[in-house]
Amino acid sequence: MKKSRFTEEQMVKALRDADATSVAEVAKKLGVAEQTLYVWRKRFRGQTVDEVKELKSLVAENAKLKKLVAEPLLAIEVLKEVNAKKW
Repeated sequence: MKKSRFTEEQMVKALRDADATSVAEVAKKLGVAEQTLYVWRKRFRGQTVDEVKELKSLVAENAKLKKLVAEPLLAIEVLKEVNAKKW
């Protein structure tokens, strides 16, 4: 996925601004297309900045935990394959 020049928190704040004013004004101010704001709205529907920060930290923690589980399992599988070979 392409790296955005805006953080998730900035996107949510822009959406709140778009709710208060028009989408066209906010898009012009940020230098993005109006369609981009609609994509952000679809992605962050009804979320607050705090919820987005919490979700981001939970995703990072989940990735870390998956890595902790996957590495030992991979090592076990490699050892099983080595032991299964007939020398």
